[in-house]
Amino acid sequence: MKIPTLLSKGLITAIIALSSCSGKQNKPEQSVPLSYFENPNQTVQNGGVTMISIQTPKGKFNVWTKRIGNNPKIRLLLLNGGPGATHEYFECFENFLPKEGIEFIYYDQLACGNSDNPKDTSLFNLDNYVEEVEQVRVALHLDKSNFFLLGHSWGGILAMQYALKYQDNLKGLIISNMMASCPEYGKYADEVLAKQMAPEVLAEVRKLEAKNDFQNPRYMELLNANYYPKHILRLAEWPEPVTRSFSKINTDFYTIMQGPSEFGIRGKLLNWDVSKELKNIHIPTLVIGATFDTMDPNYMEWMSTQIPGARFLLCKNGSHMCMYDDQQTYMNGLIDFLKSVN
Repeated sequence: MKIPTLLSKGLITAIIALSSCSGKQNKPEQSVPLSYFENPNQTVQNGGVTMISIQTPKGKFNVWTKRIGNNPKIRLLLLNGGPGATHEYFECFENFLPKEGIEFIYYDQLACGNSDNPKDTSLFNLDNYVEEVEQVRVALHLDKSNFFLLGHSWGGILAMQYALKYQDNLKGLIISNMMASCPEYGKYADEVLAKQMAPEVLAEVRKLEAKNDFQNPRYMELLNANYYPKHILRLAEWPEPVTRSFSKINTDFYTIMQGPSEFGIRGKLLNWDVSKELKNIHIPTLVIGATFDTMDPNYMEWMSTQIPGARFLLCKNGSHMCMYDDQQTYMNGLIDFLKSVN
């Protein structure tokens, strides 16, 4: 049916008026600048992937990086955990950071994921990886004006160690789900987390550990059923990027640095401790912890008081992978921090 002309004009006038009022009250979200989607450094576009040649004590190798977005003021390099996992479990960042105009860079450390694997375990050394991060920084033209470093778990150890040596190259630091002392982490695992297990389960775990029987399938079976779902990732179904990343873990790297399980540290990192050096970090820093983490959230809050001007973010419902099981808290806190550092 044709609407009478008079009514049509009235409706149009009302719609215009309502639109005007609505526009004053609710401003549309500012869109991401087109420059964010540009890739000015390459003529042939390849999705932002850059293979970087690094020098090691055993020669040159290539490591894989991939840039998402373009923001000359905020460039966030991601250091994954494991040790020995891949960048892939960070893929949830794609749902949050691009719409905020935040550039971030995936990076597979040497012997991980898409990077070269020399199969030389003598290279599995914290100092070597610190120098590797510095070479990646130089190759990607990251500097004090834009370079943020986020390290999660083992990546947090690497990030802290890097900052203590190279903080003059950083704009900001994010320590995610990692304590500054492996002995304190071991103590927390033994004295707090272990006691949350059923006594009969803990007794069987301890019996296997006493025999150094870590290769016994029963050991991981017990942890998979009684520890990981409570303290690694508290979701009934683990997200595909997490399982994909963990399925590719370099077990040699993991075992040498961490030890045979996430239930405490027994590898090369056993005595690593920079708790007394935190006061020497003088760049804007965010420490992220979670209530159900494998790491002590109270200790991580204490860490934030030792780093001058640092902030602490607690993911109240999260565990070690709180970028998934307390996602909104994690991402909102991270974005707020990145945008607040001038």
